[in-house]
Amino acid sequence: MIVALKIDVDTLRGTREGVPKLVDLLKMHDAGASFFFSVGPDRTGRAIRRVFRPGFMRKVQRTSVVQHYGVRTLLYGTLLPGPDIGLRADDVMRHVRDEGFEVGLHSWDHTGWQDGVGDADAAWTGRQMQLGCERFTEIFKEAPLAHAAAGWQMNLHALRLTQTLGFEYCSDGRGSHPHLPVWNAELIRCPQLPTTLPTLDELIGTDGITPENVAERLLEQTQSSIDEAHVFTLHAELEGMRLASVLERLIAGWKAQGYVLTSMRTLYERLQPLALPRHEVGPGSVQGRSGTLLVQGADFLGDVDLAQAA
Repeated sequence: MIVALKIDVDTLRGTREGVPKLVDLLKMHDAGASFFFSVGPDRTGRAIRRVFRPGFMRKVQRTSVVQHYGVRTLLYGTLLPGPDIGLRADDVMRHVRDEGFEVGLHSWDHTGWQDGVGDADAAWTGRQMQLGCERFTEIFKEAPLAHAAAGWQMNLHALRLTQTLGFEYCSDGRGSHPHLPVWNAELIRCPQLPTTLPTLDELIGTDGITPENVAERLLEQTQSSIDEAHVFTLHAELEGMRLASVLERLIAGWKAQGYVLTSMRTLYERLQPLALPRHEVGPGSVQGRSGTLLVQGADFLGDVDLAQAA
């Protein structure tokens, strides 16, 4: 049984401060993980535009956003210029790779992608993904082989690009198990390994859950689960900083339950990619998170459009 740890890195502060702490913590516990980096401008402050999204303000109040991200980060892209993460923290990213952890692409502009991709056309979507791939290649001297969309936000153009940009697998959505995605009867031949467990910021502040007991509540879910593989998404800005002690309790708890903590790559290598079940995907909701995101749906048993899937 495995829990694949998927680490999303959204901000400059998360890259510089949270990532090194996570590397040290994971190595201390002999745990694997995959780090997905935002490699362009940090414009976190522009997320204020989500204030009118249903549930957004409740999430802000529940999860102490200012404490987790810091005032300076929350001004990037508004009162302060957005720093270029890939130019200012490329050494940290390479250090992660050199320490033996898998690295992949999260985004070019995390906030821009999360807020813009839902209604974006093919040109905008392609430009964002191409910029991310180019910068990733500049940093690591090789193209990214895995993609994990910022905010679990995708559109059909982005899904099509996962095939043509050379990704071996992606973790762009939420769901229950690995699959080949089908959007409106169009098959995408790039495996999706969705996040299967709730994130800490989705749990804290709901149903009596606090930072002090959230690890135990999450461990209850995996204790009773019949699944042999889970994907848990954590954030460098949260579990790499103020919630590091929670992550340590989770790692200890999962090991006690018999799970091995590993990378997304390890999970992918256990699969036969083109033999995966086909599942409908599309916008949906997840408890504890505002707005819609890419969600795995029912088995797809109909005929697929192969025009874009070749």
